[in-house]
Amino acid sequence: MIIIGCDLHTRSQQIAMLDTETGEFEERRLEHEDGEAQRFYAGLKEPALVGMESRGYTRWFADRLAELGHELVVGEAGKIRAMETRKQKHDRRDAEHILNLLLRGDFPKIWLPSAEERDVRVLLEHRHQLVELRTRAQNGLQAIALSYGLRRRRRLWSERGQEELKELPLREGMGRRRADLLRLVRQLNIGIQELDGRIEQEVAQREEAQRRMTHPGVGPQTALATVLVLGPVERFPDDRHLTSYLGLIPQEDSSAGRQRFGHLTKQGNRLLRWLLVEAAQTASRSDPRLRRAYRRLAFRKGRAIAKVAMARKLAIRLYIMLRDKIDYTEFCRRGSHAGMLEDVALV
Repeated sequence: MIIIGCDLHTRSQQIAMLDTETGEFEERRLEHEDGEAQRFYAGLKEPALVGMESRGYTRWFADRLAELGHELVVGEAGKIRAMETRKQKHDRRDAEHILNLLLRGDFPKIWLPSAEERDVRVLLEHRHQLVELRTRAQNGLQAIALSYGLRRRRRLWSERGQEELKELPLREGMGRRRADLLRLVRQLNIGIQELDGRIEQEVAQREEAQRRMTHPGVGPQTALATVLVLGPVERFPDDRHLTSYLGLIPQEDSSAGRQRFGHLTKQGNRLLRWLLVEAAQTASRSDPRLRRAYRRLAFRKGRAIAKVAMARKLAIRLYIMLRDKIDYTEFCRRGSHAGMLEDVALV
């Protein structure tokens, strides 16, 4: 069996390779742009096990290894670095360190979504980016309206508000900006609507996502994101592991019986965390328990902390619904589960 420790970069990679049958060991650097890396993996005599740290810009590498029949395992970068006690750090030593972890069976492997799931996650991320661009364009139009005494807030996007915006007498520069921003908003709206339809199609194919949408405030984007980002529910032994994975717990630096808590860790997927915060605000207006908890915490700690706390509460609810394979109605009926949520420490 061939085992490879790979220290991957954008332009090149350093590998440490061992053939367990013959004991042959090799270290070398492979360039990406001239195709050297692809030729190397294509020329291996048998499928190999390749290990690397988690990092971005690796989709092409994972797809290429899958095409060639090699197995790719990705490890948590922080844990891999923590297992290296030596102070010297360079590419050759990093690749050798990953290889040693694979050989010892200590490699901190993380869960990876399938290629199909990664493609759908791209759709969610792309829609989120389009929404952010639309928000920036709309803020620019609001600034133009306010600069010329047109104060309509949300009504600016109504048919009448748009007509009033177009009728404002503007000079050439500001008129060009208004026309470009209006055209950009229309184009973004079309793209967002198309992505919404595509996301709804994916939700219709996944029973888990449909079950989560029965909870008030949880729309197609949030439901689908929780399915694709969290993966199998067996990955999380309990709700504490889930909220830690989502970065919805505070930082802690405690010692000698004294607890010190800081801001949220904000680890994990940023998009899913943002979606949960947005969905929790809507859920807090519809669900009686969440509404009471939100009002009580907002009075004591402020709205910002209350929003994040409700997001954590919503994440736990969705976890329970997924774990027990129940919908929102059944969740509410089970008084034991619903009651436990009231006692969860949020901050």
